Amino acid sequence: MVNGRNNARMYLNKLKLSNFKNIEQAELSFCKKVNCLVGENGVGKTNILDSIHYLSFCKSYFNVIDSNNIRHNEDFFSIHGFYDFDNNGIEKFSCVLRKGERKLFKCDDKEYTRFSEHIGKIPLVMITPSDQELIVGGSELRRKFLDLIISQVDNLYLDNLIKYNKALVQRNTLLKHFYQTNTFSTESLKIWDEQMISYGSVIHNRRKSFIEEFSPIFQYYYNFISSDKEKVSLEYVSDDLENNYEKLLDDSIEKDRILRYTSIGIHKDDLGLMMNDNSVKRFASQGQQKSFLLALKLAQFEYIFKRTKIKPILLLDDIFDKLDLKRINQLLVLTAGERFGQVFITDTQLGRVESMFEQTNMEHKIYRISQKGIDYEI
Repeated sequence: MVNGRNNARMYLNKLKLSNFKNIEQAELSFCKKVNCLVGENGVGKTNILDSIHYLSFCKSYFNVIDSNNIRHNEDFFSIHGFYDFDNNGIEKFSCVLRKGERKLFKCDDKEYTRFSEHIGKIPLVMITPSDQELIVGGSELRRKFLDLIISQVDNLYLDNLIKYNKALVQRNTLLKHFYQTNTFSTESLKIWDEQMISYGSVIHNRRKSFIEEFSPIFQYYYNFISSDKEKVSLEYVSDDLENNYEKLLDDSIEKDRILRYTSIGIHKDDLGLMMNDNSVKRFASQGQQKSFLLALKLAQFEYIFKRTKIKPILLLDDIFDKLDLKRINQLLVLTAGERFGQVFITDTQLGRVESMFEQTNMEHKIYRISQKGIDYEI
């Protein structure tokens, strides 16, 4: 149970945007199941999904600098989402940012004192073409993937992660100061070592237990997508921190002093992605990598649902161009079923989207998006 809700059905009822990226004004009402946004590239389909992501995580999926999401020549943006919770009725969540001011985030017009208080209230999973970097990119992206999932179901984990990162910043700042002033103090470093060990040990153990629980869910979805063609696995790649954290930090002092940053700790962890006992990054084909990524994301959904009893909102941004027709149909059947909740899909081809619903009576809405805005609802 997270943030006081259990066994709740949730969906985004209405979305209101002002000056968000390229969108001047928009108001959309959504159905409980599949919502499709169709239009050419660059018209704002992805920006609508990103605004929904904002309402779950208090930030953009794509742009870490909040002010860059304000529409050109405007002074602010605002996002308002009205969510229907079976157990609690309609709740309004709002994000407002004015140039030069602090970002405001509210629930039913009550402002949060810390954004971390909100994480987990609206669970969400987003899949985009840029997620391929999770497979082929650096370890930082895979750590963020771990942190994003666990933080949505475990508030204590998020709290420890925030405190660990603050201690890490302080320790690195101290190492740079020693270099600049040609001084050194082991005792000063120990202050931050103690905090990093305290918070880092909790994070290490939680990540380890998470991967043990997450792996079979991931394997299930990979087998579903690829029809049991390959053997896949996930591995927790970490320093040997259990009962050894303090010694590892002590042993690395001289190295850290030269590097001017902390070289040991959970901030160096990685998620090993393996196929047939080889690295997916190095040995898997593009098709296998796409299947691997999709399985990771669907497993993310399943894990959050099992933990919170709330079906996360699922955002699928322009992924059909990257899949063959068979996998598109498999994915649609899967996500449109009872196992999943509300789904948002963007695509460039209206005919492809309409054909997906010809053989089914699933509840859906299709919005046509153009440079002029939201033309009409089909």
